[in-house]
Parts: sequence; C-alpha cells; structure tokens
Amino acid sequence: MRVAMVGYGFMGAAHSQGWRVAPRFFDLPAQPEMSLLVGRNGGPVADAAAKWGWAETTTDWREAIRRDNIDVIDIVTPGDSHAEIAIAALEAGKHVLCEKPLANTVDEAAAMADAAASAASRGVYAMVGFTYRRVPAATFARDLVTSGAIGEVRQVRAEYLQDWLVDENAPLAWRLQKEHAGSGALGDIGAHAIDLSQFITGRRLTGVSGIIDTVVGERPLLAEGSGLSGTAGAGFGTVTVDDIALFNGRFDGGALGSFVASRMSTGRKNALRIEVSGSRGAIAFDLEDMNALGYYDSTARADRQGFAKILVTEPEHPYVASWWPAGHMLGYEHGFVHQAKDFVEAIATGTQPRPSFDDGYQVQRVLGAVEQSSGANGRWTPID
Repeated sequence: MRVAMVGYGFMGAAHSQGWRVAPRFFDLPAQPEMSLLVGRNGGPVADAAAKWGWAETTTDWREAIRRDNIDVIDIVTPGDSHAEIAIAALEAGKHVLCEKPLANTVDEAAAMADAAASAASRGVYAMVGFTYRRVPAATFARDLVTSGAIGEVRQVRAEYLQDWLVDENAPLAWRLQKEHAGSGALGDIGAHAIDLSQFITGRRLTGVSGIIDTVVGERPLLAEGSGLSGTAGAGFGTVTVDDIALFNGRFDGGALGSFVASRMSTGRKNALRIEVSGSRGAIAFDLEDMNALGYYDSTARADRQGFAKILVTEPEHPYVASWWPAGHMLGYEHGFVHQAKDFVEAIATGTQPRPSFDDGYQVQRVLGAVEQSSGANGRWTPID
C-alpha cells in the first residue's frame, strides 16, 4: 500500500511515525510503503523525507495524484487545501486520509463527503484523522459506555485547554489566520472535543448555543515557525480566528453537553478532558493522563463508591496487546500508529474506515452552528 503524504510539518512528523511503526508492531494485511513526500519547498521537504524515511519527494501534489504507483494520499496541510486535494485524489481512485478538521467551511466539507460517498461505491475509501479516538483509554471509554456500564447517558462535559497563546507576543502563525485555518480554537481543538464526545457516547449533537471570542486581536508577524511555536518578526498582523469557544449542546437521545475550547488556559498544555455521566455510573478521561481512565460505578455499595483509576495498559485493553508489558505507558505518537493500522486494515478488507468523511462533515456542521450561534448572541442553533 504505497503512500504519498502532502505536508511535512508537525502533523507530518506524527503521521510519518504512524506509517513507519504500524507494520512493525501490528500484523497488517498490507505493507504500507512511505513512497512520496510532498511539500512546497524542495530543500526542507527533502530534509524531512531523509529524516522520516520517505523514498522520494516532489513539490507538486498533483504529481502524487497522477502517479500510478501511489495508492493512498495522506493530507496533513492547512485546512484551506484539504478539499481540493482530497476531491482530486478520490476522483483519481486514490484512498485518502485527511487531517482534521475536515475542511475550513461546511460547504467544502459537504463536497468532500459527497466525493467520498461516490468513491466508496467504486471501492475507494476516505477517512478523517480524529486520532484521539485511538488512544486506548478513549477507545476503552467508548467500549464501557456501549456495554451499558454507566447506564443511560445524561450529561457530557468536554473541554480542550491549551495555553500556547497566553503570551500576547506569540507570533501570527497560519493557525491564527481564517483564510488558512478556517477557525481558531473552535476548529483546531474544539473539533476533537466534539468528535470524542460523539464517539464515546455513540450520540450526535443536534443543536448548540455558544459564543466565541478573540482575546488578542493583533500579534507580531511570523518570522519563522515550527509546529505550535515560532519566532516573531517585524510588524504586526490581525488575528482573524477565535482564541476561546464556549458552547452548550443537546445530543440525540436527550443528553446535554457543555464544551470549552481555549488556547488561553494558563498552565494547561494539552488538556483534552471528557466526563460522561450516566444513570448507573460515569467515566472521565484526561489526555494529560492518557494511560488512565476514571470509572465510577453507582451500583456499588455506598461505602465503596468513588471514581476508580483504571490503568489502561493491560493486553485486554484496545490496541495494547501489541505493545509493551502491563504498566509500560504509551504516548502521544501511538495514536497515529493505531490510526495507520486501522486505516490499512479497512482498506485491505474493503471496509469503510472510521471516522469517515461523513463523520467529519457532521463535526464541521457543529462547528458552523457554533459560529452561527455566536454571531446571533448565543441563539439556539439546530444542526440539520
């Protein structure tokens, strides 16, 4: 299964790690080959290819799509190019893995979902990269809820908190420009909170009421950047996306949810947290303690009740049997290995991988509804 990856920055490194490690720990039905790396600048993309083990490079993503010896297009570019690349790849018969959020607008996401549906009828599949689904503790949380361990889901509290923009002199990276990123904290990290809450509960949001805000409106222009960090240059530019998003929502089935996505949460580095309360118990997950899951059983004797900390490192837990002995922790990069594993297995067996582009489109509709609600002073906004 010959892979071409478009983009090579922060997410490019994570995806590269996934592609090269997955076949060494999991017995896959097809061998992923890191065939081609695509980037705009020939020198840096060649350096990245040498570092991560890609066989060839090009500066033209269209070349990757034209090649007969490429089976998969992996898209890790900013959101403004997702739709064009993904639709062209699917129409050319290439399977597609695309980073989240699926697109910058609801209309772009709809077009991508339509293209994926048409391609699937020809045996060509697409998946969106909501990687946190594949953290073993998060997948185990889904399994517990699905099994009825916490009873009827009644309330969800989800938040994704970071502090990388607390410093008002942090430079104006592409993630702070709407034409490139689509939205700010809402789309970049809020999308994860939305997807994970829907994945764990098995329910979809049907309406929202929210507000978004840009705390720091101007920042120094970017001189040089890598990942979430960068060096400020001369002059200032306008921030055109949100720094904080707060919203409430209702899930099908009736459960209520509350959500926070913030890049202004001082002291929080990567705190994706979700707590699901049910009629018989609750679960609690925190990405900053990613090998553990909190579980509360309200049917236990009163003198034995309380949140138990489950260390999700046993062979019986999702994905873990192929890794290390119990108690030997997994990290951030392992989710991308599990993503590559699941994608390869689905494609090799002719099965639609999840989350699908339709799942990504639904999350995009939630993001769009939150923005619409904020523009209408928090008015309740249904999601079709």
